[in-house]
Amino acid sequence: MWDNEIVKMLVVEGIGPTLYMTITSTLFAYILGLPVGILLVVTAKGGLKPNAFVYKILDFVVNILRSIPFLILLILAIPLTKFIVGRSYGPTATIVPLVIAAAPFVARMVESSLLEVDKGVIEAAQSMGASLWEIIWKVLLAEARTSLIVGATIALGTILGYSAMAGVVGGGGLGDIAIRYGYYRYETGIMVVTVILLVILMQILQIIGTWLSKKLDKRITG
Repeated sequence: MWDNEIVKMLVVEGIGPTLYMTITSTLFAYILGLPVGILLVVTAKGGLKPNAFVYKILDFVVNILRSIPFLILLILAIPLTKFIVGRSYGPTATIVPLVIAAAPFVARMVESSLLEVDKGVIEAAQSMGASLWEIIWKVLLAEARTSLIVGATIALGTILGYSAMAGVVGGGGLGDIAIRYGYYRYETGIMVVTVILLVILMQILQIIGTWLSKKLDKRITG
């Protein structure tokens, strides 16, 4: 069973598309989720620019999207996926529902990280006449960078798991191989290997994220 074709399939059709979906989806999820997370902090009660109307709308949308199970979201997003990509299956098509599912998760992660910033530092920046953008960029994001990287690592792991679930509907990657061979063809060996590969990828992403967070944490010396 373990000939060159199987190994090539696991690497080319499994690991490659899985990393492609995970990294690309995370990137787009942060492009959407990071601004939303910042707005949630800025417009919240006691924030830099409190705005109850904007905050409640963003909070409601984020909560609604986060409450939809990913497998259901995969099906609900099929029309949008077809409109954007032109088809509803394959790694590229799977990125659409992955981003929809991950963006609100990222927004909450960003919000949580920014809320950890010492309010005294923010007040000091305000007293020196810093603008709203300067406080966001040079204080909030700068002070929360370690927490943001840890959050990004968690997001990568979550999206990696979502990408595996997408195999149920032909999303490609290791999840798709596990379903096609391990489930439908009862090839337990391939199923076990895909799980091991997913665990290895998860650990690699975790190690990289932990290393980066420690590297950028100014509180750690030596």
